[in-house]
Amino acid sequence: MSLLVKEFDYSLPLELIAQKQVKPRDHSRLLLLDKKSGKIVHKHFYNIIDYLQAGDLLVLNNSKVFPARLIGYKKDTGGEVEIFLHQKLSKNTWECLLKGKIKEGLIIKLSKFLEAGIVKNNNDGTWRVKFNLTGKKFWQVINKIGEVPLPPYIKRDKQIASDKSNYQTVFASDNKIGSAAAPTAGLHLTKNLLKKIKAKGVKIVYVTLHVGLGTFAPVKTENILEHKMHSEFVEISVATLKAILSAKKLGDRIIAVGTTSCRSLESVDWDKLEDDPKITKQSFWTDIFIYPGYKFKAINALITNFHLPKSTLLMLVSALAGKKAIKAAYSEAVKQKYRFFSYGDAMFIY
Repeated sequence: MSLLVKEFDYSLPLELIAQKQVKPRDHSRLLLLDKKSGKIVHKHFYNIIDYLQAGDLLVLNNSKVFPARLIGYKKDTGGEVEIFLHQKLSKNTWECLLKGKIKEGLIIKLSKFLEAGIVKNNNDGTWRVKFNLTGKKFWQVINKIGEVPLPPYIKRDKQIASDKSNYQTVFASDNKIGSAAAPTAGLHLTKNLLKKIKAKGVKIVYVTLHVGLGTFAPVKTENILEHKMHSEFVEISVATLKAILSAKKLGDRIIAVGTTSCRSLESVDWDKLEDDPKITKQSFWTDIFIYPGYKFKAINALITNFHLPKSTLLMLVSALAGKKAIKAAYSEAVKQKYRFFSYGDAMFIY
């Protein structure tokens, strides 16, 4: 069996790639796609409440984006180096991406207080880097000097201050810091809209998936079945697990906000949990790859953004709604001049 990456391509005018967030957030446009009939309706995101009903379970990813892009200078020569914090390995050691002329043993000066030592080349495009600060002191400096690692299709001569708040969901938790990129479907929600959704009788629960650089990794194989996903860390509380199991039992809709929430839930062995008398918190790494032919085990519906051509995320939504329906929806979105990608408009597949 083969699925070709070219089957998930589409033509997108560059001017439709959103460079800024709509204000207010919930005034972005919303394309509604009925996955059974293929019917398309055009609304604004604040209209989502009209398509939610009491008993629905809305699942949000509460991971918080941190300013992972650091600019520093070699202590010996003053040459510029860019450090991109990718994955924490221990209390003061990180796996990082580096730009600049680098070798093991170099010391990089990042601020008056923060230095980084280049420990090891991992020979996979990443380096092991050790910092001289840990814990609260480390994060105080990072939050001051770091830049939010916006996707490469958002063009900036220099990062604007508002990106630090704009590229963050309103429900991101200070106790769940760890994403290198925002779970962007959640960017459309405001605190006021969430209150209205709750008041309607919709239950809201949270998962944590720390979004890694694999989100932006292109599929380089012609046959997508040969593509290997990057692993990302997931945490799901007992309360959320029980809420999902209850919704499944009652036949209530389980609506994932974003592909990260979807992938978190679909990585769980629900059959095993149903038979488990003592459910405990789930913490694991997932490299789940969802593409057409996949049978969904948890979610019934998905709130999501418009994704890049040939991307694994476009393959995921095609698995949920069908390739034909997604192709038609994206064609209509281009025709209607929707705004695409991270700061763009939204889609509700139900």
